[in-house]
Amino acid sequence: MGDPSLQIHFKGHKDSITCVDFNPNGKQLASCSMDSCLMIWNIKPQTRAYKFTGHKDAIFCVRFSPTGELIVTASRDKTVKLWVPSIKGESLTFRAHTAAVRWLDVSADNLKLCTASADKSVKIWNLHRQKFLFSLNQHVNWVRCCRFSPDSHLIISSSDDKTIKLWDTEAQICVHTFHETNGFASHLDFHPSGNCFASGSTNCSVKLWDLRMNRLLQHYDAHSGPVHKVACHPNGHILLSASEDSTLKIFDLLEGRPLYTLQGHQGPITAAAFSTNGDHFASGGNDEQVFLWRTNFDKCTNEITTKNSDRSPHRIHTTSNPDGSVSRTKSIQINSRSLCPHSGSQVPSNEADVKEDKSSSAVDIHEIPNGDAQNPTTSVMCHFPPTIHSYCGVISSSTLPLTSNVNSLQANSKTTSDLESECQNVPPLLSTTLEHIVAQLDILTQVILFY
Repeated sequence: MGDPSLQIHFKGHKDSITCVDFNPNGKQLASCSMDSCLMIWNIKPQTRAYKFTGHKDAIFCVRFSPTGELIVTASRDKTVKLWVPSIKGESLTFRAHTAAVRWLDVSADNLKLCTASADKSVKIWNLHRQKFLFSLNQHVNWVRCCRFSPDSHLIISSSDDKTIKLWDTEAQICVHTFHETNGFASHLDFHPSGNCFASGSTNCSVKLWDLRMNRLLQHYDAHSGPVHKVACHPNGHILLSASEDSTLKIFDLLEGRPLYTLQGHQGPITAAAFSTNGDHFASGGNDEQVFLWRTNFDKCTNEITTKNSDRSPHRIHTTSNPDGSVSRTKSIQINSRSLCPHSGSQVPSNEADVKEDKSSSAVDIHEIPNGDAQNPTTSVMCHFPPTIHSYCGVISSSTLPLTSNVNSLQANSKTTSDLESECQNVPPLLSTTLEHIVAQLDILTQVILFY
């Protein structure tokens, strides 16, 4: 089991990142910001990025369609835009609400679009005709988020009125209301099974709700600040959260415990999402940066999935320590001020900041206002770590087990019985010392694998 590692970090926005989303083909990453711009980062291959302008105010949400052929954005300017993720930057705009559009989602069948607004409503649209279908109006305050279920038959929505509502899209009615006590759910995400969903709340908690029993399934008080985003891993066993406390946290839903705490952004983290295949996840924050992470633990979770195919997230309540840290978690800290902007082969030391390579290259960005590709090209920094497995910065070695060396440790270490046979011709004192060292290495390996 490997630890999550930072692969690339992107600079191009001029204000806080509000949302990130992956193209289902895994080749592009979209990000939007309070700077009213949409950025399309080309990951495979790593070519110049696209910058789309056209919204007149902050963009709160960006979503790829299931086919990857369209990008949809929601803005404070009360409009929704449909974009083609190419250099042409073609777009279509329609006025969706009478107030800011806070969130949107595209149904898995690629037919419908739902939008959530500060006008207290959720609206459903025909995606390809941009035709209004119906409205859901039982919230009594701003609607922060709306999401389609994997089968497209249900919608969940969260509001400042401290409720989360479950809607039947066929009957167009609210079938259940979940209540938050302190604070409200700022973001939601459906579990891949469709049987439950996750919520991130302003009361610093992350929760998993059961739709079959209409009850709270898991509750984590792991953050010390409001939770802005949550994302379920495609395998259904991992949950990611992004918080005002400048951390990303990764939870094991099968075991009901936090796995990792990731630090790297300077300030609140306001966006997070997994790629469709789960190999990567992205984060964005108030520091105007977008980080692309490699999960690395995905192979292990796939093995867990096979061994525990009959298991599902169970009911549990996890609380944090008084200082805000979570017990039995690995803490990975990346100094974003010294992230490596070069692609050399030198691996930075874990004991000191990485010096910035002045020869770093900038990835050109096509700036395309309102679909016009003839405007001057600007540049954006696209930083690549020296190796895919290095963390490009300072890692807290006191809290991070050296899991990257587990495989080599297991491959190179010998068992006590092997050493006994080989040590017959060596002094007894040396033999005893070697046996003691191997025993300690075995204990260390077991501890690392347990965590």
